[in-house]
Amino acid sequence: MEALREAIRRHGRHLGNGILKVDAFLNHQIDPALIAACGEELARRFRSLDPTKVLTAEVSGIGPALMTAYALGVPLVFARKHKPLTIGEDVFFATAPSHTKGGDVTLLVSADYLRARDRVLIIDDFLATGATILALARLALAAGAQVVGIGAVIEKRFEEGRERLKGLGVPIESLAVVVAVEGDRIVLE
Repeated sequence: MEALREAIRRHGRHLGNGILKVDAFLNHQIDPALIAACGEELARRFRSLDPTKVLTAEVSGIGPALMTAYALGVPLVFARKHKPLTIGEDVFFATAPSHTKGGDVTLLVSADYLRARDRVLIIDDFLATGATILALARLALAAGAQVVGIGAVIEKRFEEGRERLKGLGVPIESLAVVVAVEGDRIVLE
């Protein structure tokens, strides 16, 4: 995805400690054409696995996950970080450390929207340490659902999350891979 790579080169900033700022197009302000193209590409890569749901974490994963779900013609479920009054008591919880938040984040999904018959495709904005994606996988597995694949818009390969996720035994796809950050420079594969 050359358009994504160009957006990273043009707008991406390294803030230190491996944190990449891409909020000009991905996770604060969203470039709808670019994220729609990302969703189409992720859907193309996973369509043959016949997912019935796309799962992500609020809030930054919602854009690409929604576009992927739309392209696949399946519902999107996003794990919430706070329990609203509208969610009943039957929920699945998982905790993950957040690099950008500086602490643990609890993710929850209503049991109404993840079922044992579901084939879940996990989509997120970043694949870094893999902690958030593992928490999402735990939510799906707690529901008895099958995780069929993992997709990310940007992978920070130097944080080794892909290695941590291999135990799930599912395909992992990233649209852009950052192999290093050197001062202000973001090095793409």
